[in-house]
Amino acid sequence: MTAIPGAGRLPLTALTALILTTLSAHAAPTDAAGLWLTAAKDAVIEFKPCADKPSALCGRIVWDKDAGTPKDTCGVTVARLERYDGDAWRDGWVFDPRDNKKYKGALRLKSGELHLRAFVGTEILGQTERFSRVTELPTSPVCKPS
Repeated sequence: MTAIPGAGRLPLTALTALILTTLSAHAAPTDAAGLWLTAAKDAVIEFKPCADKPSALCGRIVWDKDAGTPKDTCGVTVARLERYDGDAWRDGWVFDPRDNKKYKGALRLKSGELHLRAFVGTEILGQTERFSRVTELPTSPVCKPS
């Protein structure tokens, strides 16, 4: 049997392209790092590796529209997620300063938005907050450095 030059390469090339497309569609663990504005546009949270555990991801309020008032939440850590499992940061907690409670949490990047899900028990019974990426903090009011 005579081999046909180039036969069999097209399926391999197509498979490689499909794998690369699939891999690029998924977010990397570092994609969540940066500044994120709440949907209500009342706070900016900075997500970055936790100071005491660089393999975990922490989120801290770095700008609050209520800075300098009794409702000020500047510097409050609102998330600590221990591991990235391929589609989401998990195994940690989310803190809601509005009700002063901690919940289980999961964080995903979807279509350029950050989705932070807080839940009790199972993830399906939770609530999701959406954030949009910003490149800088609003100029006023300013959170005091912590």
